[in-house]
Amino acid sequence: MIYSMTGYGRASGVRNGREITVELRSVNARYFEYSSRIPRSCAFMDSRLKAQLNKRIARGKVELGLTIQNTEAPAAAVTADFNLARSYQQALRNLAEDLGIKNDVTVSLLARFPDVLTTRQAQVDEDQLWQDVSDITAQALENFVEMRGVEGAKMLADITGRLDTVEQCVGKIETLSAGRVEQYTQRLYERLKTILEDRTIDDARILTEAAIFGDKTAVDEETVRLRSHIAQYRQILGSNEPVGRKLDFLTQELNRESNTIGSKCQDLDITRIVVDMKAEIEKIREQIQNLE
Repeated sequence: MIYSMTGYGRASGVRNGREITVELRSVNARYFEYSSRIPRSCAFMDSRLKAQLNKRIARGKVELGLTIQNTEAPAAAVTADFNLARSYQQALRNLAEDLGIKNDVTVSLLARFPDVLTTRQAQVDEDQLWQDVSDITAQALENFVEMRGVEGAKMLADITGRLDTVEQCVGKIETLSAGRVEQYTQRLYERLKTILEDRTIDDARILTEAAIFGDKTAVDEETVRLRSHIAQYRQILGSNEPVGRKLDFLTQELNRESNTIGSKCQDLDITRIVVDMKAEIEKIREQIQNLE
């Protein structure tokens, strides 16, 4: 099965008092590229997440988004330094008495002084947190791969149809090129006959010229290689591994052989077929650029 490089997957769930959501999205890239948007408290697991994705994704620029919200226990605890607060309170009372002003100290005022209130992050079991995030990531990854597969199936159908068209073009070229030398020989004979009129025509010379023409314009090797490349193409499309890079190389070879046929042939009908064939190969190339 082949996969598209573009895709999206999302999964969410509650684990050990936390609501965890993972989103995956990807676009085309030559190799596997990873980026993430995760909480600072989860930075320790970023490399693990990358490795988890890379096991299922060979190519594409993948972005992972992770959000975690506590549904039961608070993420942090606030504590008060009562001794320090009393010191601030006494200092303010003394200040009010010495200056002869009203002592209007309130709790909210004391809370604003440095170090009276401190926030401490709740202790986190990193192993448990990683396991929970990994489980949700696995679900998102399944959805992500499934979407890529659906896209890949559509692309496979399109590429297969265009390969059939290219193969039909090769067959037409083989048919037309088969009688090309004979036609050239006949045209050459008729032309010389008109030019030389009653003079004797050297048949051996005509056959030699026809042989030279046939050697220069023969496309048998090119059509054989085209058929071989098409067969390889179909074999690779049926494999269960990433195919994008291999098909990119084969597409270049299909294009190369088509160009060679176009430069060799001097037949208008073959030229038209080559143009149609190259158009199909270009459309195939555009498709495989999106394959993993």
